[in-house]
Amino acid sequence: MLTDRRPILLANARVVDPSRDFDGPGDVLIADGIIRETRRGIGAAGVPEGTDVVNCAGKIVAPGLIDMKAFVGEPGYSHRETFASASQAAATGGITTIICQPDTEPVIDNSATVDFVMRRARDTAIVNIQPMAALTKGMRGEEMTEFGLLKAAGAIAFSDGDRSVTNAQVMRRALTYARDFDALIVHHTEDPDLVGEGVMNEGEFASRLGLMGIPNAAEAVMLERDMRLVALTGGRYHAASLSCIDSLEVLRRARDAGIAVSASVSINHLALNENDIGPYRSFLKLSPPLRTEDDRRALVAAVAAGLIDVIMSDHNPQDVEVKRLPFAEAAPGAVGLETMLPAGLRLMHNGELDLKTLIRAMSTRPAEILGLSGGTLRTGSPADVIVIDPDVPWVVDPAELKSPCKNTPFDEARFTGRVVRTIVGGRTVYEHV
Repeated sequence: MLTDRRPILLANARVVDPSRDFDGPGDVLIADGIIRETRRGIGAAGVPEGTDVVNCAGKIVAPGLIDMKAFVGEPGYSHRETFASASQAAATGGITTIICQPDTEPVIDNSATVDFVMRRARDTAIVNIQPMAALTKGMRGEEMTEFGLLKAAGAIAFSDGDRSVTNAQVMRRALTYARDFDALIVHHTEDPDLVGEGVMNEGEFASRLGLMGIPNAAEAVMLERDMRLVALTGGRYHAASLSCIDSLEVLRRARDAGIAVSASVSINHLALNENDIGPYRSFLKLSPPLRTEDDRRALVAAVAAGLIDVIMSDHNPQDVEVKRLPFAEAAPGAVGLETMLPAGLRLMHNGELDLKTLIRAMSTRPAEILGLSGGTLRTGSPADVIVIDPDVPWVVDPAELKSPCKNTPFDEARFTGRVVRTIVGGRTVYEHV
């Protein structure tokens, strides 16, 4: 649904705004696409005529989520996802800004493709879409793209998607240019030679399933190299998707040495572990792979401590032809736009993360890292706002997911809590009924 931009008063809410370190009762007044006021008792003092007054009855009002890693199939793979379908899924999940990946066809490695993506998203999407451009031409890892031109065209950061730049000289050069253009490098840290034929986490469970394993070192070795190159160049760097204890130790050492780097983890790696693969469930084949329960717990603790900055969906729709195959042959990836927040709320209900930390990692920190004006409920900010009912029980039915692909690792999962209203630019774009 896409309603008009009448003023909206979200009254009697629990307001959670990590940008102000605030979690308490209050009202939020929205008008002309921006947040006019956030405080207690706005409704009692009177609101503009024609205001849509929503009694939240204690539900949570928070800044809209910003998903730092999602694959959208346009151009080239619209059978997997379009801007229209991705934005519908995002709105249902409380995501008001999607950062789309460059591994389309053609690759987003020139200004014309960036322009196409932005125009197409503007015409068909109901949430904000921001494109990442390719780090190297054709995502081949050999020659840098034109950072300055791509950034001027609207690229918000630079990444080769799920491919790692293995050539250290190319990465050094990219980080140097990133520093000069104040551009952000977002890198998938996985050494393809160490991954080899591996399809899941290396260890006892992989051996019992008879599957080739991927060692933690595949990730940690690449991250260690990158940390040294960041120290050498002073470039802006974000680790795209960490998954294991070894990487956390590398990241902690870099931070302790004063290296300004940030990092993401996917909600899948916070909510699931390798045992969930069970009898070769290919919907849980991911890149990087799900690790051990010890790794999962360490990742959650790293988010709680602020060592990991961002939780993202790693939304990667795959159709039936490439997912319903033997585990070793299936394509990696899972849809996640609609389940990112509910899976995060499960961590909250379990006592592993508090709500303010969760919203900070899904909204406020991504906005800060990417230089976006969202992620906050401060007066004058864009009115990208969500209302969450933290206590409503529901079961994930893949048939009801908005994405055309249904490859969710949370098939038939029982969740408690979901978004009941999503507001983008002052307009209600989703309302749960």
